[in-house]
Amino acid sequence: MVDTNSVLEVLRPVQDPELRKSLVELNMIRNVKMDGSTVSFTLVLTTPACPLREFIVEDCQKAVKQLPGVEDVVVDVTAETPQQKSLPDRTGIEGVKNIVAVSSGKGGVGKSTVAVNVAVALAQLGAKVGLIDADIYGPNSAAMLGLGDAKVKVQQSPQGEVLEPAFNHGVKLVSMAFLIDPDQPVIWRGPMLNGIIRQFLYQVNWGQLDYLIVDMPPGTGDAQLTMCQAVPMAGTVIVTTPQNVALLDARRGLKMFQQLGVSVLGIVENMSYFIPPDLPDRQYDLFGSGGGEKTSQELGIPLLGCIPLEVSLREGGDRGLPIVVAEPESASAQAIVAIAKAMAAKVSVAALGSS
Repeated sequence: MVDTNSVLEVLRPVQDPELRKSLVELNMIRNVKMDGSTVSFTLVLTTPACPLREFIVEDCQKAVKQLPGVEDVVVDVTAETPQQKSLPDRTGIEGVKNIVAVSSGKGGVGKSTVAVNVAVALAQLGAKVGLIDADIYGPNSAAMLGLGDAKVKVQQSPQGEVLEPAFNHGVKLVSMAFLIDPDQPVIWRGPMLNGIIRQFLYQVNWGQLDYLIVDMPPGTGDAQLTMCQAVPMAGTVIVTTPQNVALLDARRGLKMFQQLGVSVLGIVENMSYFIPPDLPDRQYDLFGSGGGEKTSQELGIPLLGCIPLEVSLREGGDRGLPIVVAEPESASAQAIVAIAKAMAAKVSVAALGSS
C-alpha cells in the first residue's frame, strides 16, 4: 500500500543537482497526499529562479511512478530562498536574505545594464528583489529602470530617517539620482560616500527581500570596501567585455573581492558579439571573443553567461524599459534570464551547500 513513508523513500535518491543532496533530507518534499492512483506533494525549491526546475520535477515524477498502483503524480512547486549565513563582524539587513554585488574593474562594460536586467529577471521569476545603485558619482540605474523622475519619500522612525524605495518592474530601488538634481555633480570624499551607502543599506524600508542586488561603481575603491566590510554578502558577479583591457581590470576587481573574503559567484561576459537588427542570424565579434571563458578557466571561476550586444538592449536602457521586459524573446534577454537563474543557484549553494 502506498503511504507517505513509501513516497518519501522512493524520492530519497532524488537530489538537488546544485546542492547534490537528497530532496528529502533537505526537507524539500512536503505535504504528501494520496488520492486513489494519484500522489501529490509540494516541492519546495531554494529559489524561485531555479534553473533546473523542470528536471527536478521530472525526476520526482519518475521516481514516484515506480510505486505500484500510482498512475499520476502532481507536483506543486514553490520556493523558500535560504538566508545567507551571518558573520560576527558584519551587520545584516533585517528582512533581506541575500546581498549580491554586480561589479567590474572598469567602466563602460555594461555593469548597470546587467544589474538592472538581472534584478528584473529575478522578479519576473517570482523573487522579491531590491536594487541599490551604489554608483554614487554616476547613478543611472533609476533611468534604466524607468524611474528617472521618481522621488523617494523620507519617513521618520525611532532610528532616524528612513527612505521609502521607488518601485518599478517588480524591483525596489534606491539611488543617489533620487536625492540630487539631474545635472548636479556629487563632489564627495570617501567618508561621505561611505555614509550614503550605509544609509542605502540600513535606512531604507526594504521589507522582505530574497535578493538585494547592488550595482557597484567601477574600480576597487571606497564603495567596494564599504560593502564588503558592512554586510554579509552572498557574493559578487564580475562583469566584463571580451577585450583584453577590460579583462585585465576585471581580474583586479575579482581578486579584490576574494582578498576581502567575498565569494565570486561568477563572471558575465557582456557585449560578447553584435547582432545587427537587419541580419539577426549574423554575429560580429566587435570586442574579440572568448575572453570571459578563458578568464573563467584560468581563475577557476564559473562563467555565468555571455550577453550579445543588440540595438534593442541599448534602446531599452535609454527608455527605462529593460530588455527582459521589452523583448523577452530576444537573444540578450534570454541570456540575462539564464544568468539570473545561474546566479540564484550559486547563492543557494553558498547558503546551504555546507549546511
